[in-house]
Amino acid sequence: MIDLTITHVGGPTTLLEIGGVRLLVDPTFDPPGRRYSFGWGTSSRKTAGPALPVSALGDLDAVLLTHDQHADNLDSSGRRLLSSAPLVITTPAAARRVGGVGLAVWESAMVGDLSVTATPSRHGPAWAVPLVGPTTGFALRPPGASSIVWISGDTVLFPGVLEVASRFTVDTAILHLGKVQFGLTGPARFTMTGRDAVRLCSAVKPRRVVPVHYEGWSHFHEGRAEISAAFPQDALTWLVPGVQTALS
Repeated sequence: MIDLTITHVGGPTTLLEIGGVRLLVDPTFDPPGRRYSFGWGTSSRKTAGPALPVSALGDLDAVLLTHDQHADNLDSSGRRLLSSAPLVITTPAAARRVGGVGLAVWESAMVGDLSVTATPSRHGPAWAVPLVGPTTGFALRPPGASSIVWISGDTVLFPGVLEVASRFTVDTAILHLGKVQFGLTGPARFTMTGRDAVRLCSAVKPRRVVPVHYEGWSHFHEGRAEISAAFPQDALTWLVPGVQTALS
């Protein structure tokens, strides 16, 4: 069992405190209303702003960035924040663009005494990877712990992400959901549905499941109601944006 304090800022942006280490995941702090291009004719409008301003974050030990190429995971305000972060951990491709440490899948880095391991993530169908670009998840292990906190990152359900089950015991799974779709790409999905998440959790068997990144943008096609309906009652831990929540 891992003691975790988590504050959901909005979208994928969370502030995590584990064993005295403070991590910010995917900083997005722009106000709502703007439409952002995601490339190849796709775009999305931000419909909700952050529940907390950057000034409320306090000191950080690192930023975990699942990818830098989409504004719903790193927007203009988030990019400015990176320049003052003591450490950024991300994909090798993103590290070349924004700086920091780039981890290939299953590589690890230390933030204080906390181990951070990159886990597989595929942000859409296999054919879309050259267009969408690389993404990553993160497995966080405090010293002496037999289990991890796992951040899925923006991913669909595919064999790579299921491999987490064979490598780790997952205490808390923070899952990026929302069923991202665009008109231009038809039925193709770029993040998991609630049903996908159920299948994933049946393999990974986390003690606790925390949904994030399912609201606040026009490209999401499943919200809390649809995600809740896919899971057994009380199987999910829902966060109130801006409220610090202690999980143990």
